[in-house]
Parts: sequence; C-alpha cells; structure tokens
Amino acid sequence: MKHSIVRTGCVATLVLSLAAVASAQGGPACSSAGLAAESGFTFTGSVITPAGVAVPFAAVGTMSADADGNVSGALDRSLGGQVAKETFSGTITVNPDCSGAMTVEIYDQAGNPLRTAEWALVVDDDGKEVRGIMTSLVLTDGTRLGPIVTVQARRLFGNRRVVR
Repeated sequence: MKHSIVRTGCVATLVLSLAAVASAQGGPACSSAGLAAESGFTFTGSVITPAGVAVPFAAVGTMSADADGNVSGALDRSLGGQVAKETFSGTITVNPDCSGAMTVEIYDQAGNPLRTAEWALVVDDDGKEVRGIMTSLVLTDGTRLGPIVTVQARRLFGNRRVVR
C-alpha cells in the first residue's frame, strides 16, 4: 500500500512536470514581425451610406508591412462603379493567437486624406495569408459609413520576409 502511494505520487509529479514543460514551450505564436513582407490583397463587399443605401465596393492592391507593425500600400478601388487609385498607411497588431487588428488612413493620389478604416484580422498559413473584415469606416468629416467589406491578402514572395 505504501509503495502504491509513493508510486502514484511519483507518476503524478512526472505528469505535472511534463505538462509544465509543454506549456512553457507552447506552440507556434503569431506576431506583427511575422507579417513583415510584401502582400497582394483583394477587398470585396458593400458600403452602407448614411441614407441606408448599399454601394458595391471592390479593390485590389499591394501592401508592405514591417516588423514593427507599420503598413503602407496602394490600391485600385471601385465604389459604385467609380474607380480611383489610392494609397494608405497605418499600423497592424497581431496577437499570439493569430487574431489581429489594423487601422489605416486612406489618401487620394495627391496625398489628401479621404477616410480611416479599421479591420479585424486573422493570420493563417504560417503568416502567408491574412483574412479580415472591416469594422469601421469614417470619412474625414466624421461621417460614419457601414462597411460590409472583407479582405484576403497573401504574401507575394512565398516564405521570403522583408527585412527592414
């Protein structure tokens, strides 16, 4: 009986020790640094105007992200059939569970600010792909629009990351 209690105690100690080591090592974790790369992206969806009208929206472009979470890029977009070239810059934050957020300021070709967009994101495929949904869209005059827009972005050069 005494040997059984000692043996059970030793096994329990071993199991708990192994669990603690496994927990400390953890699995792969995501970070903003893991997204440091050039990516191509597509937006699709609609924007709801203050009058409640859904206007189709689509865009395609490229973006660059650095290890500090800074992003910038250019896009060609269509809003209700009106096509324009725009640029953007902002920040991206990625959590260890691969969820994240991005906030960008969008500018016309002359550099005039047009709007601010916020995104909820998820990083997939070892940082090679990002998907998300726009959570906020605000014009420079403070007008809030209702975004129903998704994004899918993919690293342009496979596993190669940008070093800055």
